Amino acid sequence: MFSDLDRPPLDEKFLRGRLVRPGALWTQIDVLAETPSTNAVVATAAAAGQPEGLVVAAEYQSSGRGRLGRTWTTPPRSALLMSVLLRPTTVDAARWPWLGLLVPLAVATAVRDVAEVPARVKWPNDVLVEDRKLAGILLERVEGAAVVGIGLNVTLRDAEKPHEAATSLALEQAATTDRATVMAAVLRELASRYQSWVDADGDPAVVLPEYRALSATLGQAVRVELPDGTFLEGTARDLADDGRLIVDTPDGPRPLAAGDVTHVRPA
Repeated sequence: MFSDLDRPPLDEKFLRGRLVRPGALWTQIDVLAETPSTNAVVATAAAAGQPEGLVVAAEYQSSGRGRLGRTWTTPPRSALLMSVLLRPTTVDAARWPWLGLLVPLAVATAVRDVAEVPARVKWPNDVLVEDRKLAGILLERVEGAAVVGIGLNVTLRDAEKPHEAATSLALEQAATTDRATVMAAVLRELASRYQSWVDADGDPAVVLPEYRALSATLGQAVRVELPDGTFLEGTARDLADDGRLIVDTPDGPRPLAAGDVTHVRPA
């Protein structure tokens, strides 16, 4: 399974040396050869009371999950597959949905900086290059904690794409496809943005300006598929204070939470 010489293993020692330090957010980084789901591993740790700062990465996930129970499958070592444990206990629970927007913003920013790929954020939880999906985020609440899963395609090849709309850093001719370098950049960016957000008591103003600037959704005409199979169309105008997407429809503004929608696509 792991004989592909073009896809070296993640260097756990390197990652720990770069990111696990006194006073830093990240306190433990584990790299697993294989697991059904990194989110499940971190959720178990959260339920057992582990403090925030745990990072679990995997070379391969046999049962990776995306939003709404969708599967996330990639060849071994072709992606960054990791989950982190956060406990923003000082932030009002009503503001926790902003984590689901803060994380893709951190991923997109890190990718732009270290890989020099023009990544953007698609509401509610994707990272795109133009209209191609580079990464997805899964946010789950477990026992007073937030478990955040990140799946970022790094060396996925064209013939390996799960669907035509997928892409990877390699396919986008990134400046680097070294997974440890990209992972360290993502975790640094996430730690910085998370700490600023917590220090501001979860104030959306910490996230919103840059999210707007990198958004592939806001200002666009969209077609939203709802869980009952119906659709609505309009213009994605802005985000509400609770992170809901405000779509201006012919019948007036419609605020939508991530759980209210199945797909958001260009109209």
